[in-house]
Amino acid sequence: MSETRPKLAITMGDGGGIGPELALRVWQRDVVLQSGIPLLLGDAKLFARVAKSMNLALPETISLDQVVNLPADSSGCIIDCGQLNADAVTPGTYSAETGRASYETMCVAIDAAVAGIVDAVVTGPIQKEAWMQAGIEFPGHTELLAHRVGMSIDGQPVDVRMMLASDTIACVLETIHVPLADVPGLLDADSLARTIAMAGRAMQRRNRRRGSLLPPRIGVCGLNPHAGEHGMFSHGEEERIVTPAIETARREGWDVHGPLPPDTAFTPAMRERVDVYVCLYHDQGLIPLKALSFDDAVNVTLGLPIVRTSVDHGTAMDLAWKGTASPHSMIAAIRLASELVESVA
Repeated sequence: MSETRPKLAITMGDGGGIGPELALRVWQRDVVLQSGIPLLLGDAKLFARVAKSMNLALPETISLDQVVNLPADSSGCIIDCGQLNADAVTPGTYSAETGRASYETMCVAIDAAVAGIVDAVVTGPIQKEAWMQAGIEFPGHTELLAHRVGMSIDGQPVDVRMMLASDTIACVLETIHVPLADVPGLLDADSLARTIAMAGRAMQRRNRRRGSLLPPRIGVCGLNPHAGEHGMFSHGEEERIVTPAIETARREGWDVHGPLPPDTAFTPAMRERVDVYVCLYHDQGLIPLKALSFDDAVNVTLGLPIVRTSVDHGTAMDLAWKGTASPHSMIAAIRLASELVESVA
């Protein structure tokens, strides 16, 4: 194993879902150990309960301040945080307590990455309703990351975007967890131009890691059916917002195509001509991505001063602690986190 294996903080996600078992199922795999040192963050007693119920190996538990002294050949450990009453957790059921624990675990992971204690954060799936029940103001990981990392660098706001990618398709979202009716009012040409550039830079890094120097080809989706058909099926969003953003990105040197009619943007022929899509709302990008790459897509937060990747699936409460949930997305997220650490080293 490399002497410079990155330390990867892998959060448990919601304790009632598949997050804890996925972390335990993958931490000893060769592909994970070759990627880095897996640090499983979460309630140690819950990890122990899951391991016992599923007959899984359990790494040792250490404190966060011991991470700096881990040997280069470490096979990983548990960092005890996000405490809850492990004996009261019911597999397949979430609560305010499991939501609070997953939130607190995430905060520890973010702070450790900002402090340089860990090299990257790989997040297990949370249950957003559990966060809401716990009174947490953030609707998801991405919003918490933007706030907490931003507050960690002189209080300046951090401009982040959600990217979801597999070997088949990559999408960057302009808006994330907002009602569909609010999307048109949130769109802004300057913000969209920044999103296009962030997508381009992300794909440049990915291409370099894969030995390619080709410039990324970026496709930008329209908002409306047929990309508005010159105002016939729209209120002019493509003309007022999308096209000016594309023109700005082109002046900056990016190879951008669009506005693309959303109903044909993701056909096989179009995917041959586009390396990354910029999508204007959550489901515009997530529906094709999950249809094509449900088991192996990875969620990456762009614009952060730290590396964060995530599984691209939910808590799968119906599969919790049964050993049947696919670990492919978790493994892909761990591998990509390692690659991203190497690309900025």
